[in-house]
Amino acid sequence: MLLSIGDSIAQNGIMDNESNSRSWWKWAITPPQSYAVYLAALVLVFVFSFYAGTLKPKGSTGLGPPPAPVPMAPRN
Repeated sequence: MLLSIGDSIAQNGIMDNESNSRSWWKWAITPPQSYAVYLAALVLVFVFSFYAGTLKPKGSTGLGPPPAPVPMAPRN
């Protein structure tokens, strides 16, 4: 008797988690909220790309400037 009650409680918890994730997705794709979600995603992409653009590249150490090309003299 206790085993069957415990199993049904555990199954109900799993089902609730799945329905909660689906209800969040349903909420996020309805028109008023979807505009806000889209705008938030655009802002995050802009902020991330701006931050990545402001990072200084790591300089290569121990390598001097590239050698200058040697002009070739015309051969006769």
